[in-house]
Amino acid sequence: MKIKKLKIYRDKTGDLVPISLKYNIPFKTKRIFIIHGKKNHTRADHAHYKCSQFLIPLCGTIIVNYENKKSKFKKILSLKKNNCLILKPMTWCKIKFDSSNSKLMVFCDKEYDPSDYIRDYKNFLSMIEKK
Repeated sequence: MKIKKLKIYRDKTGDLVPISLKYNIPFKTKRIFIIHGKKNHTRADHAHYKCSQFLIPLCGTIIVNYENKKSKFKKILSLKKNNCLILKPMTWCKIKFDSSNSKLMVFCDKEYDPSDYIRDYKNFLSMIEKK
């Protein structure tokens, strides 16, 4: 997993944060979606077999707890901090929104496929122990 920074161009009228699919996203994007969660509720709570994801905070603060075979991590994403997160396949992820206006944009390298989801945490743990 990797934290990335996006460039922010500021002037007296506001900020511009460009996102280049070629240079900022480390894979060919096939799907984009936006998550708007309720304050203090958990979203995601799953892993993917094959899908990589690039998480960009759009508004508010987003707390991302994730783990892979190596370790557990916690990252706080916000546009003010100018940080984004890349999640690779076989990474369990839980997303919590710190405020009611928090929004997260997600870029994926795979189309939606229900069979790509690992939704049982115990099953995920047994899978990563075997690898």
